[in-house]
Amino acid sequence: MIKYNLKCHNNHEFESWFSNSDEFDKLNNKNLLECIYCPSKNIKKSIMAPMISNYKKNSEHLDQVNESFRLEKKNLLLIRNFVEKNFDYVGKDFSKKVREVYYDKKSNKAIYGTATFKEKEELAEEGIDLLSIPWVNKDN
Repeated sequence: MIKYNLKCHNNHEFESWFSNSDEFDKLNNKNLLECIYCPSKNIKKSIMAPMISNYKKNSEHLDQVNESFRLEKKNLLLIRNFVEKNFDYVGKDFSKKVREVYYDKKSNKAIYGTATFKEKEELAEEGIDLLSIPWVNKDN
């Protein structure tokens, strides 16, 4: 696959992928290429810089990123385990149950569950502060 920067006769610039360098010429010669902004079929390749990769440098960077993700996942799993051990799961009834806990000033019950974006907004309007935690799967 190869990506080309293209330009029509109206100076609209856009990108497109081709299976190889000959494919652009073949399609263009048959007038099968068209500008994505206008109906022009007069398409030319524009100047583009080739992408050069330093595999070793990128490989080291990817290793660092993967290690960072691994550590973040480990921390998120620790948080998940703590929540599951110390909070009651209320599932999709979360917005209803959190209101019960919030308005019953005697209750210090700790709960967790799921809420839609709209439900979260409504709870925030009522002054109920929530904490959203990325829920990382345990098995992958």
